[in-house]
Amino acid sequence: MRVLCRRFHSVARQLRLRGEYRATVSVEDELDVQDLLHALLRIQFDDIGTEEWTPSYAEGASRMTFLLNDNRLAVLVKKTRNGLTVKDLTEQLRIDTERYRTKSRCTSLLCFIYDPEGRIGNPRALETSLTTVSDSLTIDVLVAPK
Repeated sequence: MRVLCRRFHSVARQLRLRGEYRATVSVEDELDVQDLLHALLRIQFDDIGTEEWTPSYAEGASRMTFLLNDNRLAVLVKKTRNGLTVKDLTEQLRIDTERYRTKSRCTSLLCFIYDPEGRIGNPRALETSLTTVSDSLTIDVLVAPK
């Protein structure tokens, strides 16, 4: 799963750089990231569950999480954008991860943060500060590309 997320930007770039006169696929927002990742997950997983919910910070917009391996692995997708600070992103992830810690049967949560413009100044530090291991839930944060 981590390899797929690390290579996500290469796939998105390849789709954007299609040949002359070909329609392209561009990844502009978080929903585009979710759609492309969902398609890529189909290559490796037969059963991909989805769960939609509306966190307090989303101003009414729902968020989707992918559920894999009989709902034991949840994959949460974020995309950096203008106006979303690292502090805001960190707070959103804390809210999201708390939901999975208390209201889910998953044992692992992968938070994939797609940062194509390099808005996160120190992605490794963000990953390290948010990655946690406990008896009930392992939270793994991956920022790509770096």
